Amino acid sequence: MSFGFLGIQFGFALQGGFMSRIFQTLGAEQNEIPLLWIAAPLTGLLVQPIVGYLSDRTWSMRFGRRRPFFLIGAVLSSIALFFMPYSSALWMAAGFLWILDASINISMEPFRALVADKLPNSQRSYGFVVQTFIIGIGTYVASALPWIVSQLGVSDSAAAGVVPDSVKVAFAIGAFVFIASILITVFTTKEYSPEEMLEFSEEESENLPGSEGLIKNISNSYSLMSPTMLKLGVVQFFSWFAFFTLWSLANPALTEHVFNAPAPVLETFDMNISEQAEAFNTQNTAFQKASNRVGSYMGIYGLSSMLFAFLLILYTAKRRINRKYVHMASLFAGGLGFLSMKFISNPSMLILSFSLIGLAWGSILSMPYAMLSSSVDPKKMGLMMGLFNMFIVIPQIIAALGGVNFASNLLGAAPINAMTVAGISLMLAGLSNFLITDPRAITYQG
Repeated sequence: MSFGFLGIQFGFALQGGFMSRIFQTLGAEQNEIPLLWIAAPLTGLLVQPIVGYLSDRTWSMRFGRRRPFFLIGAVLSSIALFFMPYSSALWMAAGFLWILDASINISMEPFRALVADKLPNSQRSYGFVVQTFIIGIGTYVASALPWIVSQLGVSDSAAAGVVPDSVKVAFAIGAFVFIASILITVFTTKEYSPEEMLEFSEEESENLPGSEGLIKNISNSYSLMSPTMLKLGVVQFFSWFAFFTLWSLANPALTEHVFNAPAPVLETFDMNISEQAEAFNTQNTAFQKASNRVGSYMGIYGLSSMLFAFLLILYTAKRRINRKYVHMASLFAGGLGFLSMKFISNPSMLILSFSLIGLAWGSILSMPYAMLSSSVDPKKMGLMMGLFNMFIVIPQIIAALGGVNFASNLLGAAPINAMTVAGISLMLAGLSNFLITDPRAITYQG
């Protein structure tokens, strides 16, 4: 049921770990990078509620309710992944990012709803944790792909403004894994029919989805957001502000602060002078290799989240957990991971930092959804999961429009200050869990 998340996370990990590297290779300066990312959260804000609404109302005898969306998103995502590193200009790379993120969103949110469709409330923590386990595997492997293919002999060197072959090969592998894993879920998972869903529900048939139009249904659902959903939104705001900062600015921050290999600025070199052209190529290759290593270290948070999820799987399979305090402790750990980066000079210490961040990531991908699924109308699960995405994309939009640059500049001009901002944001997310008071959301009692 959740295997397709392996491919989805390949797409997200390659996007999150290497999109800023592609932007830098094409000439973007650090303060321009967050704005270049804005297409990603904007598409999520628009696409996910609509896809959630439509998937609630779709039924195919062959492909079911959610699986048609998995398949459409997988095809489009794989195409975008393959062609992304062949971008020759910033506008082209930003455009491919828009297509990629929209396509991933088409696949992703119905996966969340599928777990809620097929599992009773008492098993949803377990179900979302299983998804997190698979996501962790995808994050770890995909983040290391450019480094792996580089170690196999694929070149990290490239002309000015050209993405190296190691990245191109990694993205091609990611495109294949994305569509292959989605197909496994599509062809091996059975969904409950509308009639079966009705049998499981105590609601009357006239309350089933389908009686209202798209715009009316979405607008009405915004007004029906539960207090728990709104409070979780505060937690999500600070959580996703932190991770947007990681994805957009970790590469410039860590290549400079930890690896002493910042991206060379082409305009400062006269490429007609052989010595300067050689110096640029040397610095650019050092930057590309450092970026490979940053990506592979970022994969550690996927591995850490996977191990954390595995422990939660073992525990939640037979016992209830306090979702609120598990989430709070995990976010505090992630905050410490970000804050520690400012004091690192030995790259190997990034393993510890990203391991702590992985605890937060593993919890972010499971606990809020488990808490939310206990407080919404099951007949609108897909739509409400899509609307919940609003609390994911709004902080990213704010960060992209200058929020992260403003907050970082308050601490100074050094790129590593962005990671400090991410750490503070996760700490605030942890404290915001005190807002959650609904017993059913905190620990489902059956």
